[in-house]
Amino acid sequence: MDAIRNKNSNNILWPWVTAGFFSVALAIGSHPLKAAENNPFAAHYHAQNTSNLKSLVANPDTKIYLSNHKEDDNISMLESGHDLIGTSGFSATEASPDMALEHAKAIKADVVLFYRKYESAKTASSKIQLIKEAAKNKQEIDPNDLTEEPTQYRYFASYWAKLPPPTFGVHVIKLKKRNAQADDVVESLPGLKVVAVIKDSPAATAQVARGDFLLKIADIELTQPEDLFKAVKKYAGTSVPLTYERAGEQGQATVTLNAK
Repeated sequence: MDAIRNKNSNNILWPWVTAGFFSVALAIGSHPLKAAENNPFAAHYHAQNTSNLKSLVANPDTKIYLSNHKEDDNISMLESGHDLIGTSGFSATEASPDMALEHAKAIKADVVLFYRKYESAKTASSKIQLIKEAAKNKQEIDPNDLTEEPTQYRYFASYWAKLPPPTFGVHVIKLKKRNAQADDVVESLPGLKVVAVIKDSPAATAQVARGDFLLKIADIELTQPEDLFKAVKKYAGTSVPLTYERAGEQGQATVTLNAK
């Protein structure tokens, strides 16, 4: 069954706004892995999927990749037929990518994307600047301010599982906007917005594109994500008409849904 994202917002918001590809594979060192109970990636893990999603393979050969472009990576992973299992995020001075890979294997992920971003550090140069400022302003210095601290980083990992071939092959969201004349009135935009199209899927073959609004499949109006589930289930294995909106104009296509 196709993965469907449902996001309600008071304004029009576009999650995962640009398409891209995650970067090079990260070489893993040979030092021993930490015990699971001391693994910050496990301690700060949050599941994002309620269906206990995991690899289709009993013992997956989990891959780890290093990148700095979360939004691009999310789109690329969805388009390649993966879905998000969960994420880990925390601040620390040091956290080995080995530990992210260890946790990814523990939760049966096919891919883990690893991110590290500089947060802060109190270095020798910052102490010199503090001394100069204190001398200039004739101020006293707290000895604690002269203690050099290790560099702090923000770590983030996302864990992904490869999905079986989709019946249709899209990820969508439901968008809402606040009425300009009445702030307490929230209006739904028509249809379901496509945020990713899985490569080589029936949707891709029918030339459905990211940014389209899906309005109708056969006789089923697509007003909520549940409607798409219903339509895909009902017409699996058949060719059906699809009505969509692209750049403000309606169009139609025929999509041949895979059998379940």
